[in-house]
Amino acid sequence: MASLRYESQVRGALVTGEKTYHDVTEDIVRPIEMKPSRLWKIGFTISVLLLLFGVYSVYREVAYGIGEWNLNKTIGWGWDITNFVWWVGIGHAGTLISAILLLFRQGWRTGVNRAAEAMTIFAVMCAGQFPIFHMGRVWMAFFVLPYPNSRGPLWVNFNSPLLWDVFAISTYFTVSLLFWYSGLLPDLATVRDRAREKWRKHMYGVLAFGWTGSTKHWQRHEALSLVLAGLSTPLVLSVHTIVSFDFATSVIPGWHTTIFPPYFVAGAIFSGFAMVQTLLIITRKVLSLEEYITMEHIEVMNKVIVLTGSIVGIAYITELFISWYGQNPYEMAAFKNRYDLSTPYAWSYWLMMSCNVIAPQFFWFKKLRRNLLFTFFMSIIVNVGMWFERFVIIVTSIYRDYIPSSWSTYYAPTIWEVGFYLGTFGLFFTCFFLFAKYFPVIAIAEIKHILKKNGESFKEKMVEEESASVEKFAHEHAHH
Repeated sequence: MASLRYESQVRGALVTGEKTYHDVTEDIVRPIEMKPSRLWKIGFTISVLLLLFGVYSVYREVAYGIGEWNLNKTIGWGWDITNFVWWVGIGHAGTLISAILLLFRQGWRTGVNRAAEAMTIFAVMCAGQFPIFHMGRVWMAFFVLPYPNSRGPLWVNFNSPLLWDVFAISTYFTVSLLFWYSGLLPDLATVRDRAREKWRKHMYGVLAFGWTGSTKHWQRHEALSLVLAGLSTPLVLSVHTIVSFDFATSVIPGWHTTIFPPYFVAGAIFSGFAMVQTLLIITRKVLSLEEYITMEHIEVMNKVIVLTGSIVGIAYITELFISWYGQNPYEMAAFKNRYDLSTPYAWSYWLMMSCNVIAPQFFWFKKLRRNLLFTFFMSIIVNVGMWFERFVIIVTSIYRDYIPSSWSTYYAPTIWEVGFYLGTFGLFFTCFFLFAKYFPVIAIAEIKHILKKNGESFKEKMVEEESASVEKFAHEHAHH
């Protein structure tokens, strides 16, 4: 028993039930080896249909031009860039869980990190499409890359935050993909070794890159994880900071605020964790993984949501205060357009306030933090609120500019703008369903790693050890 590592008894177990190493493999690999369930088929079909509607919406926009969207001379960025910022934010929790919590050695990340990392990759794939199609002439998209060209002195503008975005998002995508895939290798090898059908053995064999589980492989795997975690940590902060520079470096009242970078980062982690909750509460039910994604995990994530939601709340109030304190008439007008109930968009501002600032405060109560239905409901509310935050920042700052004659009438998206947004949901969930069916949703190797100190049965043994008298303990371990 002396081999047990001490772990505080105050913390709940991260793996419930009497689990052995074999049980862990069985439970997590079983959904991959079984035929897809009816629920999975229904979900997958809906996702693919949404994706097809999205593809048609994009076709309309590319074939007939940006006029298919309801953008006008005052509102040049509407739903499109709102959705871009929203999707980039969704991806942030994955990197935070996998990188920062790995460096801080947080045991609870193991149950949720695989799904969150996959979510990051799919969300960035969705986000990247919006700026590309917003160009209108999408076949010119390669112009954003600074490659040596035959166009004489025609180069990209390195002073533009939109170019920084290109670098930030592509780096983010690459590092996240490496992180996710390198973590998958040991688990893919497990699936390969258990496979009965020839095609399955071959497919997972190719994907596993010849992983044998030798000490050398594990050593390299651990080293790579640490290096990638070190690279991803600044990315968590820099990517959304650069996205916020799209607004903060402009001179438009309501946009050029120095508080944007930290507040966008907090908002990104806030919406990212909410999306992780939405997906994992469904996944644990459908794939019956309740013993690995426990109430403990859900409660910890709710605590992160309270913290980041409160930071976002402070940022909103700071913005309002500074607009009044600075006494700049244009800045004050930009904020009056938001909060004054007589303006056309006040409803979106107050909806954002109630979803992002007031709603998460319910999570101060432990009963609600550990209530599944309430958490699921709240995770959706938070993401609705975060979508409206981006909408409020983008639309309310520009729909009334300096010349009243060019004030925009009420901006509402066309069916093709909404279709494009729904299409990215289709892409996201199509990818997620395929991932959940053909890859282990939970990192098997990492769960086994924490089983000895955080598994329920092992914790109970630890309690016995603690309650035993010192003499008895000394007597038992005298021979060691």
